[in-house]
Amino acid sequence: MHRLSRIVFVVVALSACLWAPAVLAQAYPSKTIRMILPFPPGGPTDIVGRLVAQKLSEQIGQSVVADSRPGASGNLGLELASKAPPDGYTIALSSPVISLSPLLYSRLNYDPHKDLAPIALVGEVRNVLVVHPSVPAKSLKDLIALARKNPGKLNYGSGGIGTTTHLAPELLKSLEKLDIVHVPYKGSGLALIGLVGGQIDLLVVAAPAAVNQIQAGRVRALAVLSPERLTSLPDVPTTKEQGFENFEISVWYGMLAPAATPRDIINRLNAEINKAMTAPDMQGKLATSGVHPLTGSPEKFGNLIKSEAARFAKVIKEAGIKAD
Repeated sequence: MHRLSRIVFVVVALSACLWAPAVLAQAYPSKTIRMILPFPPGGPTDIVGRLVAQKLSEQIGQSVVADSRPGASGNLGLELASKAPPDGYTIALSSPVISLSPLLYSRLNYDPHKDLAPIALVGEVRNVLVVHPSVPAKSLKDLIALARKNPGKLNYGSGGIGTTTHLAPELLKSLEKLDIVHVPYKGSGLALIGLVGGQIDLLVVAAPAAVNQIQAGRVRALAVLSPERLTSLPDVPTTKEQGFENFEISVWYGMLAPAATPRDIINRLNAEINKAMTAPDMQGKLATSGVHPLTGSPEKFGNLIKSEAARFAKVIKEAGIKAD
């Protein structure tokens, strides 16, 4: 009997070991999830992240807590996420910094491409190219012609080295072989104020930030850098409509996890995020903040990270841009 009891015990124990991983996977999530937001509170990353955190909490029945960890142009928060336990209970929301940082910094304390795993795209903010009313250009073609006739005379503002507001004009310069001078500001909001005040000639900026100034006639919009026209700026043509196929640039956002996070957890988070981004109430809230929702597989997000890095590598090298 003792021998039979031992056999039964071993069989039960083995069964428990075999079933345990499946049970744990099905139980995920069973506690609070931390969502690291790597930029300061009040900015677009923070706004998008908190909206997503709230919606995910409703869907999964567990708290998703937004944790602001700004610093080092977003790299501090992403580094923290990369070193967290790969159990699905720490995720991070990133902007294009995940693609661009390896190109801009000579040394990082983490590898954005190896230490973090894409989960899902979340959304994007579309950009618009605006000029001061004194600039005699009514279209993107006019602006390029003006820049060619006056090399080094026009200048553009940006929200800082390596930001989208910096790299978008540099991409245009690279594509069209233009000489336009860069004037960096400490934030895109300050650059927009500089444009309104006539301190700079042109700026690529998030459309929601510029709509009021455009409508008031303080700046002139020449093109939106998106696949289609914006409902907030229906009369402003896209770059593609004006014959510029490769000049579409947005500020996109996507969720990541530590690289060794199990695939079944990545898939669960991907499904929940896609569900959140297609919910009617979320779409309304995002639209109010000027965010266009995005969905897709982890592979789709991973491909975007790689393609954006490849697209801007040449631009950054040609312009000799370094953030450190």
